[in-house]
Amino acid sequence: MGSAELTLWARLEALDPGAVAAALWEDRTLVKTWAMRGTLHLLPAGELGLWLAGLGTYDHYLKPAWIRAFDISEAALLELIDEVGDALGGEPLTRAELAAAVVERTGDEGLREKLGQGFGAYLKPAAFRGRLCFGPGDGQKVRFTRPDVWLGHEIERPDGEEALREIARRYLAVHGPATREDLRRWWATTPAAAGKLLRSLEDATEVELDGDPHWMLAADAEAAATLPAASGVRLLPAFDQYVIAATKQAGHFLAGEHRDRIYRPQGWISPVLLIDGLMAGVWRHERKGRRLEVVVEPFGRLPRGARPAIREEAERLAAYLGGELALSYA
Repeated sequence: MGSAELTLWARLEALDPGAVAAALWEDRTLVKTWAMRGTLHLLPAGELGLWLAGLGTYDHYLKPAWIRAFDISEAALLELIDEVGDALGGEPLTRAELAAAVVERTGDEGLREKLGQGFGAYLKPAAFRGRLCFGPGDGQKVRFTRPDVWLGHEIERPDGEEALREIARRYLAVHGPATREDLRRWWATTPAAAGKLLRSLEDATEVELDGDPHWMLAADAEAAATLPAASGVRLLPAFDQYVIAATKQAGHFLAGEHRDRIYRPQGWISPVLLIDGLMAGVWRHERKGRRLEVVVEPFGRLPRGARPAIREEAERLAAYLGGELALSYA
């Protein structure tokens, strides 16, 4: 959640502390759920139907390999999705409370351990089908609810294929030019499905970069020809979307062999120092009493004017998180 909040902070100059929490748990204009790639996202409540329609096309958890790996039959998994959704028809439940409710409904004691697993493997399919999302926590414990219950209304969804095309357009609008493999990885689909989806977009066009085919929205391809080079300094948090989307293209955004310092084992994505659109280093922050310590580790010699811009960005972070800035370089 801290990274999700700082992802918005990095892009919005006037984000108020507490605004994200208020949008999630008070105004309910954001919804926290497992989305693309089975990772946690904050999605706009007003557009939740679009994302659920797209996620509803996921079927990897019904494939024989998944079924074998997680020791559950397809029929039992589909029943579990329904039981989870029905159990969440009232007040939000902690993981343990949800597991107890499902066990009581099914009589299957073995589900208690499955539903109690921290990574939520058995809960994610319910989220993809719109039968589960996150509610406000109970202390350190997460709680779950159902999207329609939490928002107070039925969620209308477009056709799944139509939703996928709109999601692909949005992906290209933010991350284009992108290859078929880029989209495949971001949405967690197959190369063939990603290619078919890109070819189905009437307002997208294929462009060539370094001899390889990429895709962009046609309007953006025309505008890109006259855009100035990227400029500015940003401190991007861990798991930032810019960095995640660049995974397969990281060589275009890095100078030198520093990929492993950003894309680390077990799926960890480091906070990144972004200078003129390029990943120029990593950074970390830690609160110590009244001080907010920010340590920046450049990958090489910083360009002229970068240090004042980094300090300005770090001061903006300290103002947002609260604390007296202590900036250093490693």
